[in-house]
Amino acid sequence: MAGRKLGLSKLGRTAKKLKKLDNTYISSSYTRGYDFFMDHGDGAWVWDVDGNKFLDFTSGIGVSATGYNNKRVVSAIRRQAGRFLHMSGSDFYYSEEIELARKLASLAPGGRPKRVFFCNTGAEAVEAAIKLSRYATGRQNFIAFLGAFHGRTMGALSLTSSKAVQRAGFGPLMPGVVHVPYGDCAHCAYGCDYGTCDIRCVSYIEDVVFKKNVAPREVAAIFVEPILGEGGYIVPPPEFHVRLRELATRHGILLVADEVQSGMGRTGRMFAIEHFDVVPDIITVAKGVASGMPLGAIVAPRDIMTWPPGSHGSTFGGNPVSCAAALATIDLLERRLVKNSERMGKYIMKRLARIQDGSRSIGRLTGKGLMIGMEIVKSRKTMAPDPGLRDKIVNRAFWHGLLILPCGSTSVRFVPPLIIGREEADTALEIFEECVQLAEKGC
Repeated sequence: MAGRKLGLSKLGRTAKKLKKLDNTYISSSYTRGYDFFMDHGDGAWVWDVDGNKFLDFTSGIGVSATGYNNKRVVSAIRRQAGRFLHMSGSDFYYSEEIELARKLASLAPGGRPKRVFFCNTGAEAVEAAIKLSRYATGRQNFIAFLGAFHGRTMGALSLTSSKAVQRAGFGPLMPGVVHVPYGDCAHCAYGCDYGTCDIRCVSYIEDVVFKKNVAPREVAAIFVEPILGEGGYIVPPPEFHVRLRELATRHGILLVADEVQSGMGRTGRMFAIEHFDVVPDIITVAKGVASGMPLGAIVAPRDIMTWPPGSHGSTFGGNPVSCAAALATIDLLERRLVKNSERMGKYIMKRLARIQDGSRSIGRLTGKGLMIGMEIVKSRKTMAPDPGLRDKIVNRAFWHGLLILPCGSTSVRFVPPLIIGREEADTALEIFEECVQLAEKGC
């Protein structure tokens, strides 16, 4: 790493001024783990307001899939902005929205003809999926998973069960949601061993929930993240989603795959659910779909999305500039970035495994593609979580020029832009390894 000039030794003058203003005017609900003040970016690199350079392995929480300042995406945005910025798709027609809907419908797994509803965010997409599930089934209840994050608006928050602070003080939430443990074989909530458990994380729903909590005939949908996101980047066992699909089909329940974080090429497939050869009834989309422009959507078969005009809508959903950005983004994903995500994900996982071998505090390594999580523990023998050490590593990485984020109670997540190459990956992992070693020594 000789000659590397990344990060900073102290907070710059402009950043200090902005921090004071932020503390005065910005909501106290925001979570900032360290003091990075964005000025501009290029590819996977970002610069703060004082000119300090960083390698970004957060991509704006999985949003900037094509990197910063991608020429093709920026050009598409400029062309559309020069024509018109807005015309509400809830009341009028424009080709950008129609073309994007056709594209998303063709990309979603399953052969049934599909329709698309557009909104602005992942939480809005989840809210739309909640409403559509109730409308299509005539049922009112839902099943979701402990550790899941589906958003912070009231319906989405009712499904969310990631951190207590996200729900505290906002009750009563939407009634009718039952939470069950996710398929986490390393930390099985039922004390089972994979291979002899009969996928208890799914059979429990049939054996217990449907007998003691809620009748299956009253459940509208099961909401599930194909790979648990904020809850720890947990990849469930291969049978988990297959068994969920069978359960849902058997009882006429809709299966909703929340692909807000795991979708759009992030895992080396266009949608993470494709890794499990399962076709959900509804897919939620946001984050990486438009390279940073606000856009969300749900995709569902036409025989499910039959709600009448006026039953749901969005003034800004399917904004023409966002649609143009999404069409350019998807073209890049299909041409090379989904494959690059798969290839670079395998490379980074191998490098992280080597770092893990030389560390006492790196526990489980999980993920697919460029959605990678690593647990930080007190000891490889006990595997007891060490969130304090995790936070020290994340913070130290910032000062050394690498932006990473926590997830779950004790994990670090690696979610770089899908354009990432080997040289950038090597730089990031060298910094990360150095920060782990320093943190382990108490430095």
